[in-house]
Amino acid sequence: MHVNDKRVLRICRKYDIKSNIKWKLKSCTRGDRNPDHIAKNYLHREFHAEKPNEKWLTDVSEFKYYNGIEVHKVYLSAILDLYDRRIVSFKISDHNDNPLVMDTFDEAVRQEPDAHPLVHSDRGFQYTSAQFYTRLKKHHMKQSMSRVAHCIDNGPMEGFWGIVA
Repeated sequence: MHVNDKRVLRICRKYDIKSNIKWKLKSCTRGDRNPDHIAKNYLHREFHAEKPNEKWLTDVSEFKYYNGIEVHKVYLSAILDLYDRRIVSFKISDHNDNPLVMDTFDEAVRQEPDAHPLVHSDRGFQYTSAQFYTRLKKHHMKQSMSRVAHCIDNGPMEGFWGIVA
């Protein structure tokens, strides 16, 4: 399933789901204090891909919505292909946890079974987990991570969140 960012934006607007990424003072992920795996930054802000499924970016963003005066949070995990900026897969959950990211990744693999991209993320706890690293290795994918406190290393993904908000 391929989903255009405009469709995600339309759905978020329909259900009054808003990202707080624009409102946070710190939008960079600090990372897990005890990571299982840290990868080098192989992407080096080279945000151009020559072909589909060459470079994928991934991230999770928090959105708040209101039910009356009660505030709720949902988390959107997405994988973006740098070739055409399409969303390869996405999942929404009430919890920001490993299953959210693993389900997003598994869906991307189902959609693109022959893909072996460089997968770039921030250093969030899900992406530094042994579980995520093992999944990447199983599918012969190379992992790349942003440097600490350098959100721009994952710039197009952060830009996508700005569009969705």
